[in-house]
Amino acid sequence: MARLIFTQQLARFTDVPQVDTAAGELRAGLESAFALNPLLRSYVLDDQGHLRENVVIFIDGRRSSERRLLTDPLQPDSTVYVLQALSGG
Repeated sequence: MARLIFTQQLARFTDVPQVDTAAGELRAGLESAFALNPLLRSYVLDDQGHLRENVVIFIDGRRSSERRLLTDPLQPDSTVYVLQALSGG
């Protein structure tokens, strides 16, 4: 099963589950996490259901390429990291 890991930046705001999912695409995997903590959705997705500008997702070490439909494929052994991009000066 693919494993979704939410980094500690998001944990400052809400509970961040580590989720094992049989989902074949990123959106379905994220929905598995949102089912465990619905509040997490608003930190990861905007009101259109697209990935927020300040959120970055890496699947097996590669940055997610699709921010709107979230159709990146997940393999049964994929590791997915969901994190907030940091900025500052």
